[in-house]
Amino acid sequence: MHPIEKYIRSVPDFPKEGIIFRDITTIVQSPEGFQIAIDGLEELVKDIDFNKIVVLESRGFLFGAPMARDLKKSVVLVRKKGKLPFEKIAQDYELEYGTATFEVHTDSIEKGDKVVIVDDLLATGGSIKAAAKLVEKLGGQVMDCISIIELKGLNGREELEGYRVDSVIAFDGK
Repeated sequence: MHPIEKYIRSVPDFPKEGIIFRDITTIVQSPEGFQIAIDGLEELVKDIDFNKIVVLESRGFLFGAPMARDLKKSVVLVRKKGKLPFEKIAQDYELEYGTATFEVHTDSIEKGDKVVIVDDLLATGGSIKAAAKLVEKLGGQVMDCISIIELKGLNGREELEGYRVDSVIAFDGK
């Protein structure tokens, strides 16, 4: 058992029956849990050459920003549509019931940048894949896609085929 597991609250039958919701709020509520999470993510990328951390709104911000501070990397915000004030590009992605759109500022990634994408959870892979496409549209290279938790039963890793994918902890099921 990974030490982070004791800080993840599992909520049965949320948002619907048969689903076990993996709640990360209990990680950030604990200084020890939060440190274990950040350390775990940093361990995943210790041997990777990269210069920017791309964080996904909103929970990816919680984990990617302290990593960037520790590792002395830039932070790139991938935000939901309509939140960024400057020139931006957009990428749609699929949700369980519909679509959503991510945006990133056009000056946040330069040709040749090597990035690590950080989110709290890998489920279906749609949001991380959208972020990867935004990075590539701007000339960047995705070196790894990392998360605290991976839900294996939702096949996000398959959606991200062709990308390196790592997580601190993985759960079977959805």
